[in-house]
Amino acid sequence: SKPDHQAARRADALSKARIVEAAIEILDARGEAALTFRALATHLATGSGAIYWHIADRNRLLAAATGDVLARALAEVGRQEEPGAAVRTIALAVFDAIDAHPWAGAHLSREPWHSAVGEIFERIGGWLEPLGVPVDAQFDCASALTNYILGVAGQNAANARTLPDGTDRKAWLEATAARWIEDDPQSRPFLRRVAAQLSEHDDRQQFLVGVDFILAGACLEPNA
Repeated sequence: SKPDHQAARRADALSKARIVEAAIEILDARGEAALTFRALATHLATGSGAIYWHIADRNRLLAAATGDVLARALAEVGRQEEPGAAVRTIALAVFDAIDAHPWAGAHLSREPWHSAVGEIFERIGGWLEPLGVPVDAQFDCASALTNYILGVAGQNAANARTLPDGTDRKAWLEATAARWIEDDPQSRPFLRRVAAQLSEHDDRQQFLVGVDFILAGACLEPNA
């Protein structure tokens, strides 16, 4: 029929890659709530039918956009000779990608079996044997690292989104630490000791320390 023929021609004028690219542009500029098929059609100057031709629903669109930004990040990971450095580089690539695209971290928290998670798991796991992690500990180590990377990256991105533009990070962290310990002069002695570090810490550096902690524990002999 004529309408079907017109829809097919509009679909041919687009590609799934262009639709995903446009979705990423909307997500980065206005956030996840702004991504609708109507907004996407307006952005692409096309009809919704041409988009549905390629992608069936919004969740699949979010999944495709998430996969795209993480695939790009992992593709840019340079060749490393030292296993520990390789794991850290992969971890930072994911951390920075989610920091730049917070909606991707939010989507992965809702879809933990996304193919991008499998790719991160594979990339990390491939370095564990050369790192000296015992074979029977590699699955648990890869799981711990992947969950840590995605969890911390997602939480860091979520934290950043909650702060109004122009917020002084140090002052905000100092106020947070003060709230945590204000109840009782004798309460939470550990938090009192580290309050200054909370306001001064570097998120990326602290993230890498956590990766190193996991790797150090994974390389220990059983019962060590």
